[in-house]
Amino acid sequence: MALKPAFSNFVIMALQPLAERLRPRNLDEYIGQEHLVGEGSVIRRMIDSGNVSSFILWGPPGVGKTTLARIIANSTESNFHTLSAVTSGVKDVREVIERCAAESRGMFSKGRPILFIDEIHRFSKSQQDSLLGAVENGTVTLIGATTENPSFEVIRPLLSRAQVFTLKSLEEHHLQKLLDRAITEDRVLANTKIKVQQTAALFRYSGGDARKLLNILELLFQSTSAGEEMLINDRTVTERLQENLQAYDKKGDMHYDIISAFIKSIRGSDPDAAVYWLARMIAGGEDPEFIARRLVILACEDIGLANPNAILMANTTFDVIKKIGMPEGRIPLAECAIFLAASPKSNSAYMAIDNALEEVRNSGDLPVPLHIRNAPTGLMKELGYGQNYKYAHDYPGNFVKQQFRPDKIINKKFWTPGNNPTEDAMRIRQQDRWGKD
Repeated sequence: MALKPAFSNFVIMALQPLAERLRPRNLDEYIGQEHLVGEGSVIRRMIDSGNVSSFILWGPPGVGKTTLARIIANSTESNFHTLSAVTSGVKDVREVIERCAAESRGMFSKGRPILFIDEIHRFSKSQQDSLLGAVENGTVTLIGATTENPSFEVIRPLLSRAQVFTLKSLEEHHLQKLLDRAITEDRVLANTKIKVQQTAALFRYSGGDARKLLNILELLFQSTSAGEEMLINDRTVTERLQENLQAYDKKGDMHYDIISAFIKSIRGSDPDAAVYWLARMIAGGEDPEFIARRLVILACEDIGLANPNAILMANTTFDVIKKIGMPEGRIPLAECAIFLAASPKSNSAYMAIDNALEEVRNSGDLPVPLHIRNAPTGLMKELGYGQNYKYAHDYPGNFVKQQFRPDKIINKKFWTPGNNPTEDAMRIRQQDRWGKD
């Protein structure tokens, strides 16, 4: 594409993507993730103290995982090494660890080198194993980045050595701040006549992803003739993206938008929509295990007690996908998606555990009632541990009333049964036992 004459002084900068030109260099320029980098937050305290421990950044694309790792390295004046889990093997890991070890022993070393691994969820078990020693003995500070739940994708020994920090999608005020910065501080856009009329479509298509927003701005710039005013409004953004979808979504098929549509279709009990979005993901080359994992989560979160067979179906589908792969795997995925979409829905278990966790955060470590404590020693028995406990199977119907909660939350209610046949039966059974809702 020919460069615009009006911007001939900015040829070098224009050849560099806008997202790279605007990459923050310090925390003052960093947008979003205030819970991690705001005043008094955990990562800011690490940087201020110069004592950075190993951790994994988990969050959607375009929210600043790589940028944050680079800022930490710059702020602590640490040597920074990067590996991509897509292209690196065990040999590459060992080589970079050896370099880090040499740097740590160097006379002018200012701190542990930082090893940043992008897409760490793609590392195999053996690749992750090769990191353990270096992380354990402090040869490197590991910072991993992943878009997948580390609980599924990162081995336990590595998780025990690295804290997991969750990054969130950028909110509208973050995107507005990024837009303002782009059109006033970027050397190319700041010298362009830009008129911002509407931002709803721009923010909607960005989906909380900073890189998407900047890619859309770059597309608008490239489609504006030299000397013409660059308009940012809903119509222009929509038209430009329809003409060139790939320009703002490098992976194609809008990975996170499609999986969101898939999940919401199943939650909304529309099997046809679910199968359509499933087909979009399969045609786009989506990892079938990623889809299967999301189905397992959905079976627990959105169907739960309304159909206890849902988790069995989803878990079986996950196992089958691992065994047979694709293209045959499309069939059990479709079967599971249809089954879950057609199932009754309940999020009562999901809400119950969140309610209970909120209570734990508010009330702390309440004491366990003495009669239901374990009493493995004579001293504990003397102190009343386990005394007067009633063994349910010794009573009619295998039930007897007794207190199982700490005194402070004796009347607290966490689980509210959903309105479906299975949970209606549970509700009646609990009312017969306890004589209350």
